Amino acid sequence: MRFRTVAAEAWRSLAANASTTLAATLTVLIAMFILGLSIGLGTWALSWSNHVKRELVVHVYFCTELSCGKASTAAQEEKIGNLISPSKMAEVKSIRFVSKADALKVMRKRSPELTKQLPGNPLPDAFEITPKRGEDVELIASKIPTGTAIGVEKVNYGKKTAKRILRVARIVEIVFLLAVVVLLAASTLLIANTIRLSIFSRRREIEVMKLVGATNWFVRGPFMLEGLICGLAGSAAAVVLLVLGKEIALPAILGHISDSSDAHALEFFWTTLILLGFGVLLGAAGSGVTIRRFLRV
Repeated sequence: MRFRTVAAEAWRSLAANASTTLAATLTVLIAMFILGLSIGLGTWALSWSNHVKRELVVHVYFCTELSCGKASTAAQEEKIGNLISPSKMAEVKSIRFVSKADALKVMRKRSPELTKQLPGNPLPDAFEITPKRGEDVELIASKIPTGTAIGVEKVNYGKKTAKRILRVARIVEIVFLLAVVVLLAASTLLIANTIRLSIFSRRREIEVMKLVGATNWFVRGPFMLEGLICGLAGSAAAVVLLVLGKEIALPAILGHISDSSDAHALEFFWTTLILLGFGVLLGAAGSGVTIRRFLRV
């Protein structure tokens, strides 16, 4: 019965103060729409940076007669293979042995014009090392010895390219985190100020209710329910706009940004739950906290 009374009072207030209700709902809509865009684009950017980092690998090239004057032996290659195995090197995710014959096949597919006049196979045997984290490529490379006596000509991980990729990925992560924090703070202040204006315009009504003996929670209840309804309505409208953008604009944008299926944003279901939950919580909490100053009569 009490909840029905509070709900009826909240609905009456929403209808009687349509302009402030609309302002609060639109504020929530704008804030949640921007937040939803930030979550979608930000998580996609993070996923893309992780995808790029996963493509970083370390190559261990063994000696050939052309490069070192003496080709590496099977025993030397086996020794290096044991050294870089995931069980011995914690940073290594997996290793793949690429024989000189396999390397020549790959080269013939990629650059057939360079292999037409070759009298033999000048390519070396090699190990391709995939790290657990892209940031570990330099550490892995530093742990692998080189030299003719060991049978390893060189260890290559594309130092300049790897550092550039890791730097860009780090910047993307920092920018995304800062953007989310700033947007959350801005959304909170924007919605709180709108709710404050709405409550301020009805301060006389609150004072009268207090003077006739209404408890703090009886006064606060309808306002919190109003805030909850405005938050839910604004968040739901923001979700609808995001769905339209997802179905209409997103395919055209991603078609020009990336052709990688490995890079993806947070699932839209979870984004929807975040927006609805945050909008409802912010609307109800904003009303409840803001009204405290008007309860001191």
